[in-house]
Amino acid sequence: MSEIRKHYFLPEYCIIAEERAKRPSDFAGATGTSKKSHSENCVFCGGNEEKTPPATAAYKKDGIFADTEEKRVRNWDFRCFPNLYPALSPAPSSPEFHGKGFEAFPGFGFHEVIVESPVHGKKLEDFSDAEISGLMRVYKDRVCYYASREKIRYVSLFKNSGKAAGASQNHPHSQLLALPVCPQVLERELKAIREGEKCPYCTLLEKEKASTRLIHENSKFVAFAPYYSTGPFEVWILPKEHISFLGDFSPELLFALGEILRTVLRSYGKVFGNLPYNHMFYQLFETPEYHLNLRLMPRITTAAGFELNTGIYINTVSPEKAASYLRGDINELAQEEAGREK
Repeated sequence: MSEIRKHYFLPEYCIIAEERAKRPSDFAGATGTSKKSHSENCVFCGGNEEKTPPATAAYKKDGIFADTEEKRVRNWDFRCFPNLYPALSPAPSSPEFHGKGFEAFPGFGFHEVIVESPVHGKKLEDFSDAEISGLMRVYKDRVCYYASREKIRYVSLFKNSGKAAGASQNHPHSQLLALPVCPQVLERELKAIREGEKCPYCTLLEKEKASTRLIHENSKFVAFAPYYSTGPFEVWILPKEHISFLGDFSPELLFALGEILRTVLRSYGKVFGNLPYNHMFYQLFETPEYHLNLRLMPRITTAAGFELNTGIYINTVSPEKAASYLRGDINELAQEEAGREK
């Protein structure tokens, strides 16, 4: 069976092609395991602080500190510093090629690395409650810091995990890019939201909570495989409360976000092992109509000619089937943890 599914509220489409049916084991070749570099050679590891640009923020239990050229902060929990090869710069040069009919402007912005742990190979799914809620607080703090900068209109917060997902370093880290423009995908969503009578995310949230695509739910968030899934095992995480920006999250919301993200990643690990994936925050500041969401996309298939030619993605695993795999593993994990606690 094959069907064309429409996005919840945008004129975009994906194709669910179950006749090309694939199980998690069919993607084993795409997951792979990248060879870990020794921690002595890893510039992100604790103890190697001189091998990166000075930290703009080093988070420790007793406060937030910054490096100087003469002295680097040690024994940190989370560390943020400018990307050594930034996509944008706070002091850009003028464009070389522009003129009538060719619009260009300086590549102003900020590009920051957020190192999630001083320990090499420490994965988010293995974080303690304190560690995962601490990372969510860092996410909030860094997003707010850059959102307050002059000329910044959008802050992109994301994680590339694994070489196939675009990570150039094995050591777990996230990235942040602060832009002077709002991405078209967010502009398109915002237009559709403003044209409707009710927030479409609030509407789809209520529907997905009661659907077979539901994966996990806690007191503040819902995780599900979206009806409009552009790739196998895509997951969306939405807050039950209509909230547009990480900067407005309470400590309770931050912990619940970290908890449900960790739960989904543990299930990915149980199903796939070492899975390359991206997680991406979609949010807007000073735009209360928007509904923040976090999307996870495993990188186990490759966009080919049809996808690039049409913008329509073929998904070989229906979201209903993907959710059943992930939901089953989450239930199994809960049973295992309950057994350990007895």
